[in-house]
Amino acid sequence: MLQAIPLEHLLWLAGALLLAGLATGILAGLFGIGGGAIIVPVLYEVFGAVGVSDAERMHLSVGTALAIIVPTALRSFLAHRRRTKVDDSVLRRWAVPVVAGVVVGTLLAAVSPDVVLKIAFVLFSALMASKLLFGRDSWVLADELPGRVAMTLYGFGIGASAPLIGISGGGIATVVLTLYRVPIHTAIATSAGLGALIAVPGAIGYILSGLSHLDVLPPFSLGYVSLPGLLLVGGVATLAAPLGARFAHAFTKRQLEVGFGLYLLIVGLRFVVALFANL
Repeated sequence: MLQAIPLEHLLWLAGALLLAGLATGILAGLFGIGGGAIIVPVLYEVFGAVGVSDAERMHLSVGTALAIIVPTALRSFLAHRRRTKVDDSVLRRWAVPVVAGVVVGTLLAAVSPDVVLKIAFVLFSALMASKLLFGRDSWVLADELPGRVAMTLYGFGIGASAPLIGISGGGIATVVLTLYRVPIHTAIATSAGLGALIAVPGAIGYILSGLSHLDVLPPFSLGYVSLPGLLLVGGVATLAAPLGARFAHAFTKRQLEVGFGLYLLIVGLRFVVALFANL
């Protein structure tokens, strides 16, 4: 049962959402991600504070994050496109398999318990952080991108994992591209273009799957999408995304890798704690 909370607590929560939006936008532009990796943990805490049950909390966080990612990722992509060469051929090759993967991932998320989404988030954070923090330039699979079959499988995998984690897929795509010696700035800019492509069908899926749970969700929820969270976090994040894109070009390749890796490690550990707390 959702609990009544005092006005000063509501104002504090609103402030937390606004700060999350600022951080989300900067990270989206800085690392070419939609921002879900920061939105999901913040929303998870906020929804817990207003009494959303553990059974619905992670789904509401992920669904809201995907809705927020749509404008944030689009603006991040446009900002990067003005500064960096985007590999449009990669986006064309990934478009269909990515969308197909999103549909499958969204259907899987709809029937999965809360703990499955938490585990998916932890695995994503651990794998990406390991590659970015401890990887070397010699860690490559090939000197150029693979053929159609491999790229299709990569695209489908990125699309299927994104709705389970609440991300735009940009972080995974960036790592995949750098394993084939795509320059980090080009990889980030190209990966940013996947954001809206993944987030739109993902958010729609979470809206539909959450319509039957509205009686246990907070007010102003559209399925598993919180409209207050969407407006507060998404509005600020969209405005801040170009600032992050500008920051990205002030850092070296290694600085971007270490920064992104440490961030993923921190948010992944948060959900490890949540998993053990529920045992």
